[in-house]
Amino acid sequence: MRKLLAAGILSLATSCAAFAQAPAATSAPQKPPPKTAAPAIPTADQILNRYVEAIGGRAAWKKLTSRIATGTIDVPDMQISGTVEFHEKAPNRLLRVIILNGAAFRQGFDGTTAWTDDPQDGLRNETGAEFEDTRFDADFYHPLDLQQLYSKFTVTGTEKIGERDAYVVEGARAAAEPDKMYFDIKTGLALRLISKRHTPEGVSAYQEDLEDYREVDGIKLPFTVHQSISKPSFTITFTEVRHNMELDDSEFSKPAAE
Repeated sequence: MRKLLAAGILSLATSCAAFAQAPAATSAPQKPPPKTAAPAIPTADQILNRYVEAIGGRAAWKKLTSRIATGTIDVPDMQISGTVEFHEKAPNRLLRVIILNGAAFRQGFDGTTAWTDDPQDGLRNETGAEFEDTRFDADFYHPLDLQQLYSKFTVTGTEKIGERDAYVVEGARAAAEPDKMYFDIKTGLALRLISKRHTPEGVSAYQEDLEDYREVDGIKLPFTVHQSISKPSFTITFTEVRHNMELDDSEFSKPAAE
């Protein structure tokens, strides 16, 4: 962290009485006040550390070991909606289940194997860059581990996200294009993430806008997530989040083929 420099306050060496008795003609001409410098943009470490504090702090996050989040998903371009249920378990277990028009889309990571099961491609293992994306997402303490998950950060400036000013931080990771993260200058919370995601059909641009942060068990989580840029866009709205639930490791494993 950059050290903060405190400005010193100068005391007057002469008394006001002596100054008042001096002839006006001998007074030194007054200089115009110095221009105030624009606030310096903080470093990436400062922005990321403030983000961790804004979402509850490291100690509060470390008290949690699992999470079940349920809610709804709306896909306006296709005029369909459904439900979502995400299970997460420390250190790196992940299960996402989305039901749309009665069809189930599942994705999981058991710490070693990443897999998906959907009506189009069936049950399969993820490999290559797609596997790396899922492993990256599966870190239960992802917000705390950003400095380990990325190899380099660059603060590129500030931008407007709606009515909010945000610091823009680019994060580089191996074999992937840099991600762009936007942090609210006022609150320190993450407002937007822009990245590239890998699928069997190719690489897609991906933008998440995070809204409606609420405190749950001492930490703050976004309850509304908008995905845009690539089609179709969708919105996930979480309705319930529960922590420290008993989740067996087996539920994150790839199901047996039918």
